[in-house]
Amino acid sequence: MNTAPAAPEAPFVPGTTRSFQYDAFHAARALTDLVARLYAEAMGEDYPAEVAASSSCDWPLLGLMAARLRMNPGQLLVDAGCGTGGIGLWLARALAVRLDGFDLSPVAVAQATARRPHFLAATADRAVFRVAELENTGLPTAHAHGIVCVDAIGRAADRGAALCELGRALAPGGRLLVTRALRRGAEPAWHQQVAAAGLAQEHLDERPQEPAVWERLYRLWIAHGDQLRRELGQAAAGAMLREAHQVLPTLPGRRAVLLTLRRLPRTEGSPETATRMAGLSPPAGRPAFTERTPQ
Repeated sequence: MNTAPAAPEAPFVPGTTRSFQYDAFHAARALTDLVARLYAEAMGEDYPAEVAASSSCDWPLLGLMAARLRMNPGQLLVDAGCGTGGIGLWLARALAVRLDGFDLSPVAVAQATARRPHFLAATADRAVFRVAELENTGLPTAHAHGIVCVDAIGRAADRGAALCELGRALAPGGRLLVTRALRRGAEPAWHQQVAAAGLAQEHLDERPQEPAVWERLYRLWIAHGDQLRRELGQAAAGAMLREAHQVLPTLPGRRAVLLTLRRLPRTEGSPETATRMAGLSPPAGRPAFTERTPQ
């Protein structure tokens, strides 16, 4: 199957302790197309081969994000938790915008940087990638016209702090798109986080096929366990297989959504903002629910 251009086979130099697992995964994946082939098999025709993301990103999600962002050419898009950059680069090309991507993994950032010419050709310098965390992005306040965060915020050390940080970096009128998940029938745990970040929920789009994709993918990982160990090495393959065994039992009843959040045009202390923020709070006495975002 035709896949995205191979990432550079740079020496594996792990970053922080938190990034070690991701560094190992991305370094190993650059040496084989096995992981991409398994993602393609799990997603079928919905697999965007050029993007080759290590997430649930598929063609329907790419199209939906492009529509929900409503960005103008030349504006700045941030890809938060960008991995190897495919999602942000695809959107930057499709929307003719500038791109600032960041990820916890230095290995992923190096690979994303190397992929810029494939997507943007002579305008590759309009995209930059760097190492940063969701809770500490290093972005100026009100800097971005749009932010996407696909399958990353569920792995943040503090989801509320991460959402506040991304909201801080969003310009007035800008939109933040975040994939989230919860148990079907459960009250969303993100309402108070959204309000605390000074954002308003503009859209909530259901992603009904997402849980089945993860189930197919995890079963493929398990079925190809020996091959993964041979081609990726014990460390990277072992982490993938542990995740598959841990998350598979949680998938039945999983509800996946794309949240579109917008930066409120007034200050947080204004009456309009206070009213809209109050409307986002969950009913009193309802419990919060734990969210687990797969790899």
